[in-house]
Amino acid sequence: MQIDINLDKNSYKVYIDELSKLKFKGKVAIITNSKVGGLYLNDILSIVEADEKYVITIADGEEYKNLATIEDILEQLFVSRLDRSSTIIALGGGVISDMSGFTASIYERGIDFIAIPTTLLAQVDASVGGKTGVNNKFGKNLIGSFYQPKAVYCESRFLKSLPKREFAAGIAEAIKMAIMFDREFFEFFESCDINNQDDLTKIIKRCVELKAMVVSQDEREKGLRAVLNYGHTFAHVIENELNYKGLLHGEAVAIGMNMANRLAVNLGLLSVKEFDRIENLLIKFDLPTKYKIKDENAFYNAFSLDKKSENSVIKFILPNGIGKNLIKSDISKERVLEVLGLFK
Repeated sequence: MQIDINLDKNSYKVYIDELSKLKFKGKVAIITNSKVGGLYLNDILSIVEADEKYVITIADGEEYKNLATIEDILEQLFVSRLDRSSTIIALGGGVISDMSGFTASIYERGIDFIAIPTTLLAQVDASVGGKTGVNNKFGKNLIGSFYQPKAVYCESRFLKSLPKREFAAGIAEAIKMAIMFDREFFEFFESCDINNQDDLTKIIKRCVELKAMVVSQDEREKGLRAVLNYGHTFAHVIENELNYKGLLHGEAVAIGMNMANRLAVNLGLLSVKEFDRIENLLIKFDLPTKYKIKDENAFYNAFSLDKKSENSVIKFILPNGIGKNLIKSDISKERVLEVLGLFK
């Protein structure tokens, strides 16, 4: 199964369950972590044909998604003498995808990379669309670039080894797509069996189709693509407060969606019944919906570092009913604080 990502430049394909031989001219560097490498590295090495193959293994975890790790990766690329005809392969989840793409975008001013996402979160979201980057003390993904891969290979077989929490974290991002764009897809989640291979493949396919639709219209997040950050404005503050420990990204997004939904109810955009349906769906997949905010004002002030804010105006991505979306930039601080107060 193939899905086209159509762009003005650098269009490419997402392949679902079609990974076989990969042939490259020049050198190849596979970037992975010890956990994923232990499971799949030998398989990938066996199907990659290249002049020379190198493996770069980095520490596993969101807390290592920073410039220090990028420096380590770059040093190994230079030691291995990769050049502009070389290719980086991102083998792992969203963290690996983001850092590999960012490294590819800046190494010798840009070399090719492909993504082989091994988590559901990366397959339905992070590996598609060309957003790359790292975190710093000010927030999540504030350092990065838009840099498209040459191809993405989503293999559902990789998901069989995912821990339950990691799998659920990916479901959170998939549910996000449904709430924002496709009411029928949301209803499918309410009745589907994610242990059924056909249902899982449908989820991956539909998420990639929706992401392709959005990215083809707005590659650099000038408008529509910002909608994909539903839940993330809140989630990024939560992750930063926790120093990227304790919660997986998808878990933080689930909480962030619940916070955004509370705000949408407050504004009359989402009914209480719809709020309950979304919260119940998140709970169905063992996703968290609660978070204790210690200081509402500090939490609110952290929004100003969000990439979607402009001229100190905070943009909130909200559901306008299930299956529709709205970007609001005229919400008073008092109203937002009122909603944050519900999470004290």
